[in-house]
Amino acid sequence: MVAPKKGKNASAQSKPGRSLALILIAIVALTGGMFASGHTTPRLGIDLAGGTSITLRAVPEAGQESAINKTNMDTAVEIMNRRVNGLGVSEAEVQTQGDRNIIVNIPKGTNSKEAREQVGTTAKLYFRPVLATELSGANATGSPSPSETGGASDKATEKATDGDKATDGDKPSSGTPSDPASASATTQGRAASDALKADPSPSAKSSDGASPSPSASASGDDATAKLQQQYAALDCTDANARAKAGKGAKPGDPTVACGQNAQGQWQKYILGPAAVDGTEVDKADAVYNTQTAAGWTVTMKFTDKGSKKFADITGQLAQKQSPQNQFAIVLDNEVVSDPYVSQELTGGNAEISGSFDQEEAQSLANMLSYGALPLTFKEDSVTTVTAALGGEQLHAGLIAGAIGLALVVLYLLFYYRGLSFIAVCSLLVSAGLTYVIMALLGPTIGFALNLPAVCGAIVAIGITADSFIVYFERVRDEIREGRTLRPAVERAWPRARRTILVSDFVSFLAAAVLFIVTVGKVQGFAFTLGLTTLLDVVVVFLFTKPLLTLMARRKFFASGHKWSGLDPKALGAKPPLRRTRRPSRPAAGPVDPKEA
Repeated sequence: MVAPKKGKNASAQSKPGRSLALILIAIVALTGGMFASGHTTPRLGIDLAGGTSITLRAVPEAGQESAINKTNMDTAVEIMNRRVNGLGVSEAEVQTQGDRNIIVNIPKGTNSKEAREQVGTTAKLYFRPVLATELSGANATGSPSPSETGGASDKATEKATDGDKATDGDKPSSGTPSDPASASATTQGRAASDALKADPSPSAKSSDGASPSPSASASGDDATAKLQQQYAALDCTDANARAKAGKGAKPGDPTVACGQNAQGQWQKYILGPAAVDGTEVDKADAVYNTQTAAGWTVTMKFTDKGSKKFADITGQLAQKQSPQNQFAIVLDNEVVSDPYVSQELTGGNAEISGSFDQEEAQSLANMLSYGALPLTFKEDSVTTVTAALGGEQLHAGLIAGAIGLALVVLYLLFYYRGLSFIAVCSLLVSAGLTYVIMALLGPTIGFALNLPAVCGAIVAIGITADSFIVYFERVRDEIREGRTLRPAVERAWPRARRTILVSDFVSFLAAAVLFIVTVGKVQGFAFTLGLTTLLDVVVVFLFTKPLLTLMARRKFFASGHKWSGLDPKALGAKPPLRRTRRPSRPAAGPVDPKEA
């Protein structure tokens, strides 16, 4: 009888328990992680769970109709997509529709409200110096405390190695009346006027630095008076007033704006001309500072051009008194942060620290990173997508998958009989691993299960079953050659392994290409197909083959029982291979003369 080769094959044959123990440990660890994370079911996409669909339309500015082109629309889609992904929203779809529309689909169960606010925020981002600020509306009665003025929760510090820190910005606003009885529109107007005179707009001077002409001064006085009136009348607790505040203001002009401080109270601002454009922020990140008590901070890195501008404006602000040593980060005419400055910030890096939590720091970092869009967009419609249709399709898909799985099992039972036990166990292990990993990928990378992904999982049933069939048929071929089961299992494995790896490689390559070149829901199909293909390799190597090695030692399979699926007679096996001895040559002796 031909014995199996010694070495690696013999080792694998004698110790299949190691592989089975390894995959069992992996299943237990992944399942434990799933329950520990609290996410015991996969996240569902918008077509299954419902969600929000937003339609944005590009609106050209005066004389800039040509700005609405494919390049700018593609850039806007990329920025919006990064905004939503920065919030951890899974399976959000951002894509163009026609020449000037962008559709944003946000699944239910994610941070869709904040995502809608940030996606719908389509105006440019600016850094403007604060000229005056105070609490607005009903909160403005009386003198505000230092923590209520100018967003005292934020301060700007240079990210340098010398260890210098910004001084605490908790100082009362010079633009805020200190006498409760004098908190009137007139006093507010005077404070605003003083602030404007103290920090005149660059447009108030001619290009050669000469003093403005009388007509220019008169025009400036009119603009100042108009801004005073807007500031005095502005009530930031009114949503309509907030929407109109600063509307139509040019980057080079002073303006009024609203914002909320750390206590959630609305403040109104007079802001100087834009000093830095949002496009000049190269990168912003939310970072937890473990070296100081600052906690969550936002780090900014500027472009070369932005670094010079930021150094100039912070150098000017550092020499002023509160609140005029603040700059406001303005997005869509709303102040999202107003940190204090205690020194000139050079080097192109800065850090905003304050009483941030992780969500607030990440939100501000997203606004700084992805705030500037090349076009202005108007929110045309916001609709709620129901999951009724998707639920029906999912139900139908699951029924189809169950029918397909049942047919595969019946085929295995009919054709492979006892071997079908190994195949069904392998399918169950593969299905369990797929489910647990999908549940873990939801909170980890934002994976959401959609209908195409379900289709990919159903297709994977055939891929997995195909691997079992390849191996089983190789084993049967060895038995037909006259070998017994145990050596047949080991000899069949190298050839079956090559075929399985080549087949799975082709499937994975197709899934990878499909994932790269497609967008939207098709990527869900490609991702699931690639994931299940990798799991097929893991299951076949660490479960199917070791389990068949163990079963080959059982009498039911080793004896070739007719219900084992490995009956030599039913397979038409040849007689057992035996070693035969060569006949020995006759001994050499003298030649007979007659024969010669």
